[in-house]
Amino acid sequence: MLSYGDALPGRPRRVVVAGVSGSGKTTLAGRIAQLTGGPHTEIDGLRHGPGWEPRPEFVDDVRAFTAVDAWTTEWQYSAVRDLLAERADLLVWLDLPFARVTLPRVVRRTLHRRIHRTELWNGNREPRLRTIVRDPEHIIRWSISSRNVYAERVPAAERAHPHLVVVRLRSPREVARWLAGPLRAATAANSS
Repeated sequence: MLSYGDALPGRPRRVVVAGVSGSGKTTLAGRIAQLTGGPHTEIDGLRHGPGWEPRPEFVDDVRAFTAVDAWTTEWQYSAVRDLLAERADLLVWLDLPFARVTLPRVVRRTLHRRIHRTELWNGNREPRLRTIVRDPEHIIRWSISSRNVYAERVPAAERAHPHLVVVRLRSPREVARWLAGPLRAATAANSS
């Protein structure tokens, strides 16, 4: 497993970004896609149909976009997590301090989306804030309850997929340094 200062072995073409809800996966995936040149597909947009129901085409859509040479997405959803790891060449793990960084981010983001009634995917919007009390899958509760799962999932994916380069980033500063350093160097040195 590489850290923020380690050189990448080559130009990444197929990238997944792992981390608990609120860690910044989608934002980082977009930034990575800009540097690598492949498109960013926001996996939540493929997963959630109207009324937050899973789209029946989800797995087929993921198979289709990962069949091309270059792409970036978030590493989530058990139905496709293994497929993504198998087809990716780089997994970036956002392992940020939960209480100090991730939890405040997910709370701010959720409040902003709810207050502004921001449309997310396929007409969905954040539910009323009171649902945090009764819905165990409310995004804030989900972030809290799943905050430690990647400590097992990422090393398991690394063992199961020996081709997969894994980079673990432990702070926003490490994210910035990795983007400006090893990722930029790998994309510049290996541009085609």
